[in-house]
Amino acid sequence: MIQSVSFIGLGAMGWHMASHLTQVCSQVYVWNRTFAKAKQHEQIFGTQAVDLTQALQADIIFSCLPTSQDVENLIADSQLKQGCIWVDCTSGVPDIAKRLNQQLKHQGVDYLDAPVSGQTIGAERGTLTVMVGGNQISFEKARPIIQAFAGLIEYVGDSGSAFAVKAVNNTLMATHLWALAEGLCVLKAHGVNLHSAINCINHSSGKSNISENIMAQRVLSRKFDKTFALNLLQKDIGIAIDLITASNLDLPTLNLIQQQFNQIHKTDAQNIDFSAVVKILEQHNQLELY
Repeated sequence: MIQSVSFIGLGAMGWHMASHLTQVCSQVYVWNRTFAKAKQHEQIFGTQAVDLTQALQADIIFSCLPTSQDVENLIADSQLKQGCIWVDCTSGVPDIAKRLNQQLKHQGVDYLDAPVSGQTIGAERGTLTVMVGGNQISFEKARPIIQAFAGLIEYVGDSGSAFAVKAVNNTLMATHLWALAEGLCVLKAHGVNLHSAINCINHSSGKSNISENIMAQRVLSRKFDKTFALNLLQKDIGIAIDLITASNLDLPTLNLIQQQFNQIHKTDAQNIDFSAVVKILEQHNQLELY
């Protein structure tokens, strides 16, 4: 019986995700490297800010950290409660998920890779898409708790499968953004009103989430609101490319997308929204999309 839940990592996504857990569990512990942020979460949402040792004694432990390596390092130094379930919402590496699954199994702990999609607005509204890989019985136990911040929960297969789906999904998002930006560059060069063009595209076969929710709102508006840092998307594309390489697949488009998105150094990429990558196209073609 699940009596306590903890959430580790109160970043842009985790902050909102953890806030929904009080709807499904009375004991919700939160931990963050900056403890003041956990205390702030406690004051606003009624969770309980605790030290890491206590957070790791919950029946279900959620983690949402920048990389799989961060999670692996945390687990390496931890004593976990036997029988608990670790639900890793990091956009992580499939091979590390498999390794952690085997490692924790020896400690009587089940590990699920459960990355999310929907950006910060989905986290705030509790409507995220959650992809889950790992032991299916443990998934069913954790599902009612995951539901607190999810609009869709989909079990996709064995350990590492969900991380693979997330990496491919985000690489496709990058592909849609780049292709749409190229198309708009063509239209801009020929004097077409881009706002009108986007409206046509969104009522035609060329529409995508990028055309409906990103291009006009962030690029054509010139706001480039930072909701998903470019360096995180670069990381996810890299994970997808590693999967391609490991399988000896010939997929030139996705490899080309990585080349385009990696033109911005990761040091700079961490400070800008992923949508700002279109500025590369603008500079190359000496035009501006607005």
